[in-house]
Amino acid sequence: MQKYKDIGLKLTPQRLAILDFLDGNMDHPSADDIYKAVSVRYPTMSFATVYNTLDSLREKGYITELTIDPAKKRFDPCTKMHHHLICTSCKRVHDIHADFLLELPEQVKGDFRVTGNHIEFYGLCPTCDKGHERRI
Repeated sequence: MQKYKDIGLKLTPQRLAILDFLDGNMDHPSADDIYKAVSVRYPTMSFATVYNTLDSLREKGYITELTIDPAKKRFDPCTKMHHHLICTSCKRVHDIHADFLLELPEQVKGDFRVTGNHIEFYGLCPTCDKGHERRI
C-alpha cells in the first residue's frame, strides 16, 4: 500500500486490487479484462469503478491509454516511452524498448517541434503464425 500513497486517489480495497492487477502487467489489458479479473475477488465492484479508476490513473500519468485496437481501449502501466508489436490475428501486444531514429522531412514537419514518437509494428505472433500457411 505504501507504493500507492502518492497516487492522489482514495485507496479503497477495490482500487488497490485494480492497482495490484496493473502492477507489472505486460498484457495491455482492457477495462473489461481488469473488471473480470478483479471482480472475482470483489463481486460487488462495478465496471464504473474500474473505468473511473483507469481514467484517473491516465489523467495523473500513471498509465497510458492505447488506441491500437479499435474494438476496445487498452491500458499500459508502463509509461516509459516505448513502442509496440501487435499481432494482427489475436491482438496480443508486446512492448519494444528500443529507440528508432526517424527524421521527418521539413516539408512534412513544417513548424512542428517533434518531441517524441510511438511506432506500432504489425505481424503475427508465433502462436498465430503456426496456423497460417506461408507463401513463398
